[in-house]
Amino acid sequence: METLPDLVDEHTAVLLVGINPSIPSVKAGFYFANPVNRFWKALNNCGLFSQALEPSLDSCVHIQQQYHIGFTDLVKRPTAGCKDLKADDYRTGSRRLQGIICTLKPNFVWFHGKVSCQKYLQYTQHQAPKLDWGLQTWRLFDSRVYISPNPSPANAAFSLADITASYRNLFQLLSKPTDD
Repeated sequence: METLPDLVDEHTAVLLVGINPSIPSVKAGFYFANPVNRFWKALNNCGLFSQALEPSLDSCVHIQQQYHIGFTDLVKRPTAGCKDLKADDYRTGSRRLQGIICTLKPNFVWFHGKVSCQKYLQYTQHQAPKLDWGLQTWRLFDSRVYISPNPSPANAAFSLADITASYRNLFQLLSKPTDD
């Protein structure tokens, strides 16, 4: 199966988790490649980066190497939409993601959308905690958990401004020391 490889290393401080790669992203070879996906616009609007990042593999690598933000997906099977995913995709993906989190021990696990987090929890825990937008009150192992709206064009309930504000909030949390 052709898919996007995880873009992580032992320095990953923030593990960005999408639900699964889109077909345009797999064809292009990088995360959030669909031209109507709002990830890159929101990222550029949030004020973290000194230069605008163009949607590309080079930008993904730059973010991973310079800012220690790694990229992965809950499910690695590309589809036209998450409605095409099956229980076995989530089961397999959740076990794989749990292994990545346990190995890398990132400071934050950053889920794009509540569905990706809900499905992960459904297949790894007996009882899922309450999910809110933003920083969660619970952790995955020792990693803090943050949920932002999914920037997919299929998620029209959230505006570009909403997504940008969520990203900005996360990046502000990254610059603050933890209380524990």
